Amino acid sequence: MKTVACIQARMGSSRLPGKVMLPLDGNHVIEHVIRRVASSDSIDEIVVATSDKKRDDIINLYADRSGATVFRGSEENVLERMFDAANESSADIVVRVTADCPLVSPRFIDTAVDKLSDGYEYVSARSEQTFPHGLRVGAFTFDSFRTVKEESTESRHREHVTPYYYENPDKFNLYDILSDEVFDYENLQNRTDLRLTLDESNDYELLRRIYDEVDYDRIIDLLDAVRYIDKNDLSEINQHVEQKKI
Repeated sequence: MKTVACIQARMGSSRLPGKVMLPLDGNHVIEHVIRRVASSDSIDEIVVATSDKKRDDIINLYADRSGATVFRGSEENVLERMFDAANESSADIVVRVTADCPLVSPRFIDTAVDKLSDGYEYVSARSEQTFPHGLRVGAFTFDSFRTVKEESTESRHREHVTPYYYENPDKFNLYDILSDEVFDYENLQNRTDLRLTLDESNDYELLRRIYDEVDYDRIIDLLDAVRYIDKNDLSEINQHVEQKKI
């Protein structure tokens, strides 16, 4: 069974253009995301799925330098791009990651992939919101993803990739992960008050301070990052930023 992480990335963000190439402690956001995904024990291959637009050439360059495979496809039909990327890599299991999450959790990835072995087809944390924004990924079987690709007809399905799963719970065996299944420390459980994703400039300010101030080797320990936020009362920096609705 081959498990492929497909990182969804493009330069054309509406709220913060070029955000995946913003610097954090000497490296770009996309490079940190790739490093964190590579730290998972479950991933056999990392594919950065970007668009075929000229402006995304820079993503191609740095993803390749970071050791990831690069797939390029439609900018607007993200579902098609992600499916084709997974298909070309001969994935049996797909882990969808978005490139605006420079603190994405390797432990979340491993937990989600492990749950698929219990017979589930799609594992994420959609219904029960217990995680900080920016940690959640989706793990799903390629066979179920093929069904999603074939049956998705609405524009939001093509843009956001996975809504068809949780809009059709009668068709798939779904599992919602809770934070206490992934993390042992209370600091990381039920922390919906934290935004660790990158949508606006205030998000970037918080992430920049974390990467500047928290000591780390290859990747920042998530617990260290959250302890730093709590100790310095930094969560208010970006609490007003609204999470984009699907």
